[in-house]
Amino acid sequence: MSYCRQEGKDRIIFVTKEDHETPSSAELVADDPNDPYEEHGLILPNGDINWNCPCLGGMASGPCGEQFKSAFSCFHYSKEEIKGSDCIDQFRAMQECMQKYPDLYPQDEEEEEEAKPPEQVEETAAAKASAAKEQGSSS
Repeated sequence: MSYCRQEGKDRIIFVTKEDHETPSSAELVADDPNDPYEEHGLILPNGDINWNCPCLGGMASGPCGEQFKSAFSCFHYSKEEIKGSDCIDQFRAMQECMQKYPDLYPQDEEEEEEAKPPEQVEETAAAKASAAKEQGSSS
């Protein structure tokens, strides 16, 4: 006989071999063709942003979700000649928020280099060049 138990936020369901031998009684729910969030990608037919799109990778719902939405909305609706040039403050706020959560929003190496003072960037570049030179001569 199957049973269930709760561990914190998780619900664990145990089933027996007999439970698996009987056909499933689950019913599939047909997709709603009028669901505005279903299969439309990032931009909905009416031009709005689909914040539920998996292509956003959860950015709209993370700890910096509001800052992300603000910056992305500003860019999407921007009418400036250089699209998004009027959104610098929103993107700066989003970046500042993301820097508070380095485990969730890791920076790639190029961004890390840009964030370092120029002296450190030069030292890092020199060290990489030296290592590449040594590797090339030992091959």
